Amino acid sequence: MSTREATPRHKSLFVLLAAVGLVVIVSVGILLRDRVPGNMGNGFLAGAGMAIIAALIMAWRVSHASSGATTFERAYTSFGDERDDIILTRTLAVMGLLSLPLTGVAGVSIALGADVMIVLFLLMVCELLTGVAAFAVYTRKS
Repeated sequence: MSTREATPRHKSLFVLLAAVGLVVIVSVGILLRDRVPGNMGNGFLAGAGMAIIAALIMAWRVSHASSGATTFERAYTSFGDERDDIILTRTLAVMGLLSLPLTGVAGVSIALGADVMIVLFLLMVCELLTGVAAFAVYTRKS
């Protein structure tokens, strides 16, 4: 299994992109807390925080213990071999193909009077389960 080593230039670019991303996330979260009713800003910030922690854990596992990292971690952090990249590409293709009909069903449900928050939650869960199932299938096939 071949993995790529990060050069100092890649590391500095990663730090710069991470800083810009953090500024954007905090700005959007504060904007949502000030302008949107309810606790949408708090949920956004909590979700973004969990995603950042997960990404940092994946990056640490790939950089320090790449033999113990999963296929998803190696492919998502761009340190995987060709097999890892193919699995992630096929998984994202399946998710992309199914996202349009799932979003259409959600739109029709909302138009028929279903609660918007419930429909959006179910849409996200369906898209997540689609990705997990596609990833599992393609990992078993190859």
